[in-house]
Amino acid sequence: MSAGTFTPRPGAAPVSRMILAQTALETRMLLRNGEQLLLTVIIPALLLVLFSAVDIVDTGAGKSVDFLAPGILALAVMSTAFTGQAIATGFDRRYGVLKRLGASPLPRWALMAAKTLSVLVTEVLQIALLTAIALALGWSPQGNPLSVAALVLLGTAAFSGLGLLMAGTLKAEATLAAANLVFLLLLVGGGVIVPMEKFPAGVQSVLGLLPISALSDGLREVLQQGAVLPWGDAAVLAAWSVLGLGAAARLFRWE
Repeated sequence: MSAGTFTPRPGAAPVSRMILAQTALETRMLLRNGEQLLLTVIIPALLLVLFSAVDIVDTGAGKSVDFLAPGILALAVMSTAFTGQAIATGFDRRYGVLKRLGASPLPRWALMAAKTLSVLVTEVLQIALLTAIALALGWSPQGNPLSVAALVLLGTAAFSGLGLLMAGTLKAEATLAAANLVFLLLLVGGGVIVPMEKFPAGVQSVLGLLPISALSDGLREVLQQGAVLPWGDAAVLAAWSVLGLGAAARLFRWE
């Protein structure tokens, strides 16, 4: 055996492999965090079961679960892509994790890509769990799954941009408070549980432009009414995606 057989080959791993490794790490950290699990899994599941089983809010004709399930799916996307990601990234920034990772062979854009993929993996698990619960409660979904996937991807992009913008511009403690406050406000006023028709007409037009309203209404049109793709809601989500991601890319501070 020649002496050069085991000659080291120093250098960074391929970017694709680094992104996958970072994605797996981000996902494990998210799933091990009790506070994040409360936001992403437990609260949406409890809201779905409670408001489907108990007649608290008038959701109109038909079964309550048919109205609630699409809104809860939208809430799950927001809780992961916006609230969870904003809080986790904000504290990573505070403790210098982002600064150290930014100095590693992993490019900064690849780190953001890994965080986004981690969000998508978590959302798949959320949607699978919430769908199983909703079906057990008697949910009868309609529509094209591809339309649902398109709305979820647009919603993820919109909320991710807003979450990263918040995490990259505010202090970690301010991000924690603001993200949870926004979560509660959008839960109440975003058409997730309370139908938009319950709000005054002037307020409806404003609330309808929020990303959570567009996502919940869009999913409801597809899954409850069998629409192909609600282009108006998709356009609202696309606009928020461009604004949020553009602002995050421009204003995000790594230190």
